[in-house]
Amino acid sequence: MISYLDFEKPVAKLEERIAELRSAAEGGEVKIATEIKRLEKKSRDLLTRTYASLTPWQKTQVARHPQRPHFRDYVKHAFDEFVPLGGDRHFGEDEAIMGGFARLKGRRIVLIGHEKGHDTETRLKHNFGMGKPEGYRKAIRLMELAGRFGLPVVTLVDTSGAFPGVEAEERGQAEAIARSTEACLALPVPMVATIVGEGGSGGAVALASAERVLMLEHAVYSVISPEGCASILWRTAEKAPDAAEAMKVTAQQLKRLKVIDRIVKEPEGGAHRAPETMARALGNAITEEIDKLAKKSAEELRRMREERFLQIGAS
Repeated sequence: MISYLDFEKPVAKLEERIAELRSAAEGGEVKIATEIKRLEKKSRDLLTRTYASLTPWQKTQVARHPQRPHFRDYVKHAFDEFVPLGGDRHFGEDEAIMGGFARLKGRRIVLIGHEKGHDTETRLKHNFGMGKPEGYRKAIRLMELAGRFGLPVVTLVDTSGAFPGVEAEERGQAEAIARSTEACLALPVPMVATIVGEGGSGGAVALASAERVLMLEHAVYSVISPEGCASILWRTAEKAPDAAEAMKVTAQQLKRLKVIDRIVKEPEGGAHRAPETMARALGNAITEEIDKLAKKSAEELRRMREERFLQIGAS
């Protein structure tokens, strides 16, 4: 059962009507197949037009959709033989940032990413994808393992930002994020990062400082949430749509600004409508990028990262 966003209400009405007609057809001799096909085509066309003209704020809503696939969904449908590794060897385990060894199209990799959860229980368990210092220190540990064993690093970024609680600050949140960013930039092996939902602030950059940064078609990536920006500039979160427009948060805008390198197309109506299809497409895209990087030396990879970040914002 799909949860519909506010701007999808016309589509929801059509699909509700289609469901009613199907129910009527199953209960008797009524022949309404032609009408169902007509409405299905109308619904698909409306969905296509709607998603072809989404505003930055609407894309933000899609990126946060409660049914959007997260780290564990991609592990299930795009990667094989995932072996999770836990703990940072300093404080404890952080369920918001998961990682371990995996295989992608037969190639061994180290996979790291944010997990938000899909219901109340799992969202609380994974802290809504907001990593704590131990999560970023775990990511550093996994990146060091990747470098030691010569394995490419793949990261799936989906967080509104690192956890801002007092306990996280007491355990060195800012330092952990900085060290994780540094570890990305220093990796001697290929690294491909993908923004699969929200890419929020330093909590996202700490896992996305790669030589190749991909982004799903309806994902968003920004230094602060639109609501946070609006609260600072206009003293009200109601201006979030205006903030999203001004901040250039979409994949299409960021590709033009050279903040990201590649946009991965989503299924019609967003990744949440076809998670398996989205996972396969992302797996193929990441494989292509790793193949291009496979023969580069450690020095070349580090130079690529340095150059791509230095050119952001340059005229």
